[in-house]
Amino acid sequence: MRKVDALLSEYGESHQDPTNKKVHWVCVPIIFLCVMALIYAIPPVAGVNLLWPVAIAALVYYAFLSLPLALGFVVVLGIGYVLIQALETVVPLPIWATALILFVLAWIGQFWGHKVEGKKPSFFKDVQFLLIGPAWLMSFLYKRVGISY
Repeated sequence: MRKVDALLSEYGESHQDPTNKKVHWVCVPIIFLCVMALIYAIPPVAGVNLLWPVAIAALVYYAFLSLPLALGFVVVLGIGYVLIQALETVVPLPIWATALILFVLAWIGQFWGHKVEGKKPSFFKDVQFLLIGPAWLMSFLYKRVGISY
């Protein structure tokens, strides 16, 4: 079994309850966007916004797991960046404050979903599952449209 399949399978073990799955479909993308926004909000270092080196590191991780998933995340990062730019223009709060509020609310949702599920979040076992959650959702999208990952 490929490492990506094993990780997605193990992640899926604590995400069987339909309510918890629905919560994750809402909260994981919000958390992902918020992490992007929080990193984006850090002042640039040597003229480079830290979002990009962090995004590249995450993409390298995904590429080792699955090149098709990594390519999908290029699209996700692009959409996330556009959403961050939109939030900055629409919401009167600084982007870091908006992201922090949404981040906390989304994690409350995640923990509630796991309470319903009756299982602890996967990242309590292994921190890399924080990056597997978005890949788990993307794997469902890929399967739906017939893309092999």
